[in-house]
Amino acid sequence: MTNLSDCSFAGFLFDMDGTLLTSIEASKRVWGRWAARFGLDAAKFLPNAHGMQVRDVIRLLDLPGVDSDDEAAVIFAAELADMDGVTAIPGAGSFLAQLPADRWAIVTSAPRALALRRLDAAGLPVPPVLICAADVDRGKPDPSCFILAAERLGVAIDQCLVFEDAPAGILAAERSGAAVVVVTHAHPGRAATHATEIGDYTALSLEQTSAGSWRLSYPARARS
Repeated sequence: MTNLSDCSFAGFLFDMDGTLLTSIEASKRVWGRWAARFGLDAAKFLPNAHGMQVRDVIRLLDLPGVDSDDEAAVIFAAELADMDGVTAIPGAGSFLAQLPADRWAIVTSAPRALALRRLDAAGLPVPPVLICAADVDRGKPDPSCFILAAERLGVAIDQCLVFEDAPAGILAAERSGAAVVVVTHAHPGRAATHATEIGDYTALSLEQTSAGSWRLSYPARARS
C-alpha cells in the first residue's frame, strides 16, 4: 500500500459534505420528509446515496410519474433552509489555512448556492475553485468533477490528493487517477473501506518540498 507521507502533491481536492463539514443530520431531516410523501423509508436508500447529486438519487429510485429535476428543486429549497447542526469537521479550518489558495479546490455534488450556504454556516473558507453540481454533466461516481477541478487549478490530476468520505466520491476520485484519503468523522463505526483513512484534520500538517509541492503528515492512528 502507498504511504501518503512518502508522496508529494501539487493540488488538494476536497469533497464538502461529510468531508469538510457535517450536514448529515440536516440531510436526514430533509430527505426523511421528502421520502414520507412517497411512502419510502429514507434510511434504506440514503446511506448509499451520499455523495451523489440529488437528481441522480431520485432517478435511481425509479418512482413512477416523478420528475427528478422538479423533486430535486424541492429538496434543494428544503436543504437551503435547514442549517441546523451544520458544523466543520474538527481541524478542517486550520488545515485549509495551511494551503495556498491556488492549490486547493472543493468538489461537491451540491448546488452552488447550497455549498456557499453550508460553508458559511460551518465557518469554512470558499476557495477560488469550487466545482458544484451544475459544473459537470455527470455527477459522482463519474470522475469528471475531480478532473475539472485539477484543470482549473492548473495541475495534473495524478499530482492531486482527494479527501472524500462517501463511496461514490471515493470511486470518482480513484477513477480520476488521483490519490485518495478517506475522512471518517461523519461516519462513526463504519468499517474500514480504503487504504488510507483519517478521523479528522486535527493532527494533519503540510511540508513544502524543494520542488514546490507539498507532503502530507498525518497521525499514527490513520490507517494506511
